[in-house]
Amino acid sequence: MVQQQSAGPNKIATRQRLSWRESIALYGKPKVLALLFLGFSAGLPFLLVFSTLTAWLTEAGITRTTIGFFSWIGITYSIKVFWAPVVDKLKLPVLHRLLGQRRSWMLVGQLGIAAGLALMAMNDPASDVRLMAAFGLLVAFSSATQDISIDAYRIEAAEDKYQAAMSAAYVFGYRLALLVAGAGALYLAEYLGWNLAYLVMAALMAVGMVTVFLVKEPDNLRPAAEPVVRLDQQMSLPQRLAAWFADAVIGPFVDFFKRNGWYALLILLFIAVYRISDITMGVMANPFYLDIGFSKTEIADITKVFGFFMTIGGSALGGVLVARYGIRPILLIGGCMVALTNLLFAWLAMTEPTLSKLALVISADNLSGGLAIVAFIAYLSSLTSSAYTATQYALFSSLMTLPGKFIGGFSGVVVDTAGYPSFFTYAAILGIPAILLVCLLIYLDRSGRTPAGREVAAETSSA
Repeated sequence: MVQQQSAGPNKIATRQRLSWRESIALYGKPKVLALLFLGFSAGLPFLLVFSTLTAWLTEAGITRTTIGFFSWIGITYSIKVFWAPVVDKLKLPVLHRLLGQRRSWMLVGQLGIAAGLALMAMNDPASDVRLMAAFGLLVAFSSATQDISIDAYRIEAAEDKYQAAMSAAYVFGYRLALLVAGAGALYLAEYLGWNLAYLVMAALMAVGMVTVFLVKEPDNLRPAAEPVVRLDQQMSLPQRLAAWFADAVIGPFVDFFKRNGWYALLILLFIAVYRISDITMGVMANPFYLDIGFSKTEIADITKVFGFFMTIGGSALGGVLVARYGIRPILLIGGCMVALTNLLFAWLAMTEPTLSKLALVISADNLSGGLAIVAFIAYLSSLTSSAYTATQYALFSSLMTLPGKFIGGFSGVVVDTAGYPSFFTYAAILGIPAILLVCLLIYLDRSGRTPAGREVAAETSSA
């Protein structure tokens, strides 16, 4: 017996270590394959309100200042934790009875995305750019809502041994959708025009809708958490609403700290720093490629198309390794690899740039990034309580990107002041806290000083 390492005490259990064949075979399970299509549905709208949309706005003659303001639409994804409690707890009329909690909210999000994209397709940004922004906001809000429900579904639909493989399938579908919404939409716009391109993208949301009707609603039979405020028949309507708010919004945080104690602060700190190195480096990646002399076509071929397959390879490898060895060791390996590959970018900045060198660096970067993100998603999934899956995961996923985005905002200052080699070295150094923290988490669990470690120790001794 070996320990399946995970931070949530309610999800820690000893299990038989899977063989290599069993680990690989997980990818053939229907519940894992379903995440590929749901990942596609989640990834499709992302670029359509970001870089693809900026290309359309540029061709429409919109000013760069206005285009910059459009990037604020993306804040929607970072604040989804604020309405995650509604998605977690509110039962939609009619749809809940037909589809269940998770699938009904998925479908509502997908319908909102398709409607928003269709409305964008029927609009001319040169004539009414504000209306285009409103439709883009509808797409982003609906997309973030879909993300909340898909994340909750993924966590609840299968036991822990499937989580890494489901995360890898989700990442594959998501990345495939980014290709379709990026390069695919640009090709369509070139030959058919932007309006028809966006109509095609709206139609492709049918992939997610069909999947919603084909998959099974999670059983979610595990006991719910104790409510923060108990409902009483004598309560007035305002009191009932206040009680619901306390359970839906405050409850997830109370539950998380109750289950983990002081260890919760360490977990949140680790979540906040794990992707800082990766996100910070990514801000200056495209300017770096252009500044050292690569053409846009070369950048697209190597970093987008070739890089896509490297990311998928890293994701698949990460899913197998997590199933084989557990989450924490792969988190450590992924964190080390991400930091070290940033040093490869520093090396590229100091040598004569060639396509073969760029391909080498991109291979290492995307393989390590794919492996690390799959392990990290599996880790975040293991932290959630079945009573507050959507809200707690939304909190974790928001926390994992906000610090990196903030620090990444200063990337240009570092490049302008010290140059690219120093910047990439700086980005690599930013990965050291994550490496040290995952080492600390492993040590505390194995020494039985955390709730998770004590539970595993108790199960091992009783076995």
